[in-house]
Amino acid sequence: MRKGVLPLLALSVSLLGSVLIAQTSQPTIPVSQIHAGMRGVAYTVFQGVKPEPMDVEVLGVLHNVNGPKGDIILVRLHGQKPEYTGVVAGMSGSPVYLDGKLAGALAFRIGEFSKEPIAGVTPIADMLEINALDKSPTEEASASKPAITNAAGKTAAPGVSSSIPGSVESLAQLLKPIDAPLVFNGFSEDAVRQFAPQFASAGIVPVMGAGSVSEAKQPEPLEPGSAVSAILVRGDMDIAATCTVTYIDPQRLLACGHPLLQFGSVDLPMNKAEVLATLPSPLNAFKIVNTTERAGVFVQDRHTGILGVFGKQPDMIPVTLTIHGGSGMKEFHYEVLNNPRLSPVAMMATVFNALHGVNEFGEEITYRLNGTIDVKGFPEVGLRNMFVPAENGQPAAMAAALSLGERFGRIYDNPYNAPAVKSVNLDFDLVRERRWARLESARTDVTEARPGDQVIVETVLAPYRGERVVRQIPVKIPTSASKGTLRILVSDGDTLDRVNRTNPAFGRKLDLASTIALLNKEHSNNRLYVSLLEADPEARVADKVMPTLPISVMNVMEGMRGNQEMIVSGESNVDETSTPSLDYVVSGAQLLTLTIK
Repeated sequence: MRKGVLPLLALSVSLLGSVLIAQTSQPTIPVSQIHAGMRGVAYTVFQGVKPEPMDVEVLGVLHNVNGPKGDIILVRLHGQKPEYTGVVAGMSGSPVYLDGKLAGALAFRIGEFSKEPIAGVTPIADMLEINALDKSPTEEASASKPAITNAAGKTAAPGVSSSIPGSVESLAQLLKPIDAPLVFNGFSEDAVRQFAPQFASAGIVPVMGAGSVSEAKQPEPLEPGSAVSAILVRGDMDIAATCTVTYIDPQRLLACGHPLLQFGSVDLPMNKAEVLATLPSPLNAFKIVNTTERAGVFVQDRHTGILGVFGKQPDMIPVTLTIHGGSGMKEFHYEVLNNPRLSPVAMMATVFNALHGVNEFGEEITYRLNGTIDVKGFPEVGLRNMFVPAENGQPAAMAAALSLGERFGRIYDNPYNAPAVKSVNLDFDLVRERRWARLESARTDVTEARPGDQVIVETVLAPYRGERVVRQIPVKIPTSASKGTLRILVSDGDTLDRVNRTNPAFGRKLDLASTIALLNKEHSNNRLYVSLLEADPEARVADKVMPTLPISVMNVMEGMRGNQEMIVSGESNVDETSTPSLDYVVSGAQLLTLTIK
């Protein structure tokens, strides 16, 4: 028999015109008053939108197992449904009430293949600390917020309650956060598998889940125990994680009882959710969820839970991706979250999925990309390249995705500016063959020249399964060229960019303006370039290049070099020319020498 109940006040407020939330003045209970044998109730949604009760029996308290002074209340769930399904993914955040007071949120499960629904509860005092980290006028104006129980209300002594058998260490090692089902809707299995390592490195591990994302109306108000979703991608492709509401007031709510990503301040759309079914499984039980109408924004993602604010709009990045050259033009519209760690990964996964998931996709496909990244307050970042399947079997779609992710990563990876990406537009032309050519040879028509002379560089390209292509590139020797040996680098664009990029050994990062300027100076991969290299030092400051500097000037600038503001290379690129755009991805490099008389 349970002793706790969930009292709710019949107060609701209008949010976003049609979104309603329920208000609660539920008192809380500190960990110091919780002991083995207490009985209570927890609430979660097994199907639909209405939370259902589960009886709870306290087994004891584990101290200092969830970080410093991080206590966990160990409970056993009772009732026909929890005893059948066990502790399921999507249940994290389910509120637990003891003696009619809010004790915390279901947040942890015990290992795999558990025969009993035993779970760990994050104390509500730890979750309410997140409110203090997110000060805002709406929070201070809330008269219905329960009193926050601080650390003084907790038992700080190390150890474990005597009612829990076994050592703290062995039990704590088995505790792990209950998964929030991360649903990839509109994604192929291959796309999820390909980018699972990148999502994992960013803090997200895709777990088994099913459902969809829409903006269907859900008139039922959110309340403790309701399902709620955080959106990472929405539109023609969706990525959403779902957990359960723990605490709610007219301005905000707390959910999950553990972090989604533990990124601190975030900006993720917060949507209502409907549970279609709860799938029991000894290995990984989970809720099948449909995400529905918008409810606000998650603004905090902390160690003990996530915090959402009602009536706020998220700052997402709109993406338009168009594919030409198939049976007809195909256009995809979606939005991705604006986050330094996850946005590049989300962009890569969505681009690969869009290119890979159409009928036109094939092993011998080549893509021509013409696109832009619009960053507020800065020039657009141009995206013009070609992508072909790699020799190791990597498809062209993956090459395109990785290239875009690398540029996104560099935009976000600066310590000076927080980029506000306004939009991304990607236009792909599809060619049904592998358009790739290797630089086979290069030579000059003379071995000696004078300053001001014109020299012809003849190159031979070997296309994939095609006839050799000869290109002649006229090059003018600079009138300032010194006597002696002049080196001529004939190469693809990627080789030049690798040579010209800042030496990573210096460990410094550029500001956003310089980063964007460098991105826009990078070379196309469908041209051959001829660079004239002189044996005079060249200095680079941010995106500015100063070739053939005299030693006296170098000495004056030595202070900048010591502060890592300047990077010096032993050669200067005094002139650069290229072929017109070729209909091939060009690879290869050769070095020639010419004697200047």
